[in-house]
This record gives sequence, structure tokens and C-alpha cells, in this order.
Amino acid sequence: MAPILYLVIPCYNEEQVLPVTSKLFLDKLMSLIGSDKISDKSRVCFINDGSRDKTWEIVKGLCSGEPHFAGISLAHNKGHQNALICGLMEVSGKCDITISMDCDGQDDINAIDGMVDEYLKGADIVFGVRSDRTTDTWFKRTTAQSYYKFLKFMGVDIIPDHADYRLMSSRALKALAGYKEVNVFLRGIIPQLGFKTAIVYYSRAERMAGSTHYPLKKMLALAIDGITSFSIKPLRMITTLGTIIAFLSFVGIIYVIVGAIIGNTTQGWASMTVLLCFLSGIQMISLGVIGEYIGKIYLETKGRPRYIVDESINVPEDEE
Repeated sequence: MAPILYLVIPCYNEEQVLPVTSKLFLDKLMSLIGSDKISDKSRVCFINDGSRDKTWEIVKGLCSGEPHFAGISLAHNKGHQNALICGLMEVSGKCDITISMDCDGQDDINAIDGMVDEYLKGADIVFGVRSDRTTDTWFKRTTAQSYYKFLKFMGVDIIPDHADYRLMSSRALKALAGYKEVNVFLRGIIPQLGFKTAIVYYSRAERMAGSTHYPLKKMLALAIDGITSFSIKPLRMITTLGTIIAFLSFVGIIYVIVGAIIGNTTQGWASMTVLLCFLSGIQMISLGVIGEYIGKIYLETKGRPRYIVDESINVPEDEE
């Protein structure tokens, strides 16, 4: 029996690109259905992340004219990762496999065929990994490569050049449901699930329409989440740095005492000012890192829901 596939596609202010890419998503779905790789019960499910434009109106129009389209609208904007986890959790009991991807058309839609093939061979998780970064600017390419290396150094199990284009089986989705943290970083969580995995390489294209909704500010926030959600090495580095500075300070104290005893002291404010500024900077950075972890603890202990569904269309009841 052919598996039921749901394409899970988060959307935020995508009124310009959605009319273009929705046709591509549907064509690919119908192609897979026509080749008997997936069931006719499969759907393209758009997750509206509290968009302020006409994204949800467009999704509702698509769903009214085509039963293979489905839509879920969040009550307000919760961010890409929470919108994605919403889509995965809301459809997890309705399908055999999900494939998550962006709405902008940059992810090569033809890689879906390879992902489904890997699932049929026994893989529970299939990662879509970029084969190159030729479409990126020099700055983005350099920072992305440095970021993946830094995450590896911090002990985070992550797939380089993999974003959120991936296939997950119902078994993997069930395991993912056990992760209840509010600070969601799926690129770090998914590799921890285990199960049999595979990789499908693809080339990333330019955005088909509209502008990116992931500016530098959001990318930095995601990077910080990735580090602080999966590694305590920054805290250990602070401890190590503090130990080194304490040792150097102890040596400095001895030097000053010895100098005072032998009468070899020099009056001056420059060296003292530099030392104070250096130590003050280290203290502020350390407090900032510690505060980041404390803030995450605070958010997790409140136990608030990661998302609230406002409306859904063409989303059936869970499969038995």
C-alpha cells in the first residue's frame, strides 16, 4: 500500500510567491501519486505563521478548489521553527511520511523523489543537503560554513548544509513529539532521534518571488538558539577563562607586592585602565552568556504552548 505523504510548508507573508510555488508543489504531489509512489490521500499542507498579508486568504482559496491542498493557521506569529513543529505535530497522525520545506521555491522540489525512494528503502529520516552554495553571497557562505564548524566544535550533532528540508516517517514524528522544549531548534533535535537516516543532495535556487524573511538578525538568533539549546560548552569556557584570569591576577599581585618591597614601583593610570576595561568586558560577556541560559530556563519552566491553532482547512482526522 502506497504511503500517505504530507508536504509541510511554513508560510509567513508569502502572498507574492505562494501563487507560483503552490502549483509546483501540487504538480509534484500529483506526479508521485500518478506513479503510485504515494497515496491519493496525500496533501500539500501550508502552515500560516500569523501572516499580516493575504497569505491565509490565498491558502483558503487554494484549499477550496483542490482537496489535495490543506491549511493550518496559527493564532499569531510564533516563528519559523514553531510553525514547522506545529505542522509536523498536527499532521503526524494523518500520514505515513512528511516532507518539510520552505515556501519560496529555493529547495529543489525534484529532490522529493529521491527522499521518497530512500524511505521506501527503509530510511525513517532523509536529510536534504545542499550540494553547493553558489547562490549565496560570499558573506553568507562564509558565515554559514563557520557556523556549522563552530556548532561541531561545541558538540552539537548537526548535518552541515542542511536546513529544514527533510523527510520524516510517522515513527520519527512520534519520537519527535517527546521533545517538549519551547526553544525549538529542529536541525539539532532531529539527528538525536536515531533511526535509519539517508541524505539526498540538491542544488538550492534563487527565491522565486518576494523577499527573504530570514534577515541577518533572525539568522543570528537561530544560531544562538542552536548553540545554547544543545551545548553547555560556553559555560565551561567561561569557567576556564575565569580560572586563567584568576591565575594571571594572582601572578600580578605577587609581582606588585615584590615590586613594592624592593621599591621598584611606577605610578601610572594607563596600564590600570586597560586592565580594568579588559576585565570588565570579560565580566559583561560572561554575564550575557549566563543570562542567555537562565532566560531559556525561565521560558522552559513556564511550560507555555509552542503554538495555538486558530483555523484548519482540509485536514482530516487522524489515520487509524
